[in-house]
Amino acid sequence: MKRLELEVLGEKLINLKLKGKKIVLCHGCFDLMHPGHIKYFQSAKKMGDVLVVTVTPDKYIDKGPGRPVFNQNLRVDSIAALECVDYAAINKWPTAVETLRLLKPDIYVKGQEFEKLKDKTGKLQKEYEVLKEIGSEIRFTHEIVFSSTELLSKHF
Repeated sequence: MKRLELEVLGEKLINLKLKGKKIVLCHGCFDLMHPGHIKYFQSAKKMGDVLVVTVTPDKYIDKGPGRPVFNQNLRVDSIAALECVDYAAINKWPTAVETLRLLKPDIYVKGQEFEKLKDKTGKLQKEYEVLKEIGSEIRFTHEIVFSSTELLSKHF
């Protein structure tokens, strides 16, 4: 089973790390699955042995009215269906901060649009501080970038 509750996933990752596996984490909304997301996950998977993806819960998505388009269960199930993803879970908090503390990935991956460690919400800066605290590193993919928000407003 690739879709797990966060606590179960945390236990599983401890065991995988003890076996020498490098854990990679991606986190985000992933509302409208598109080629940019898939390329991002595939690129992240190459950075380690086990790719974990966590999704933001519906109640914390702040992308405007009618969002998310797909509920958290559909989003996490779609991600878990991808071959490159080893485990997927629904986050419990508004940001990845507590998830990073719980899962302690070796590598936290974001897209190149975040490479300057700036985002208008300030969430990434907080996540970066936690990564330093837990001894994890941040890496960035360099793949084609799309915005679900932009795609939805432009095409629908």
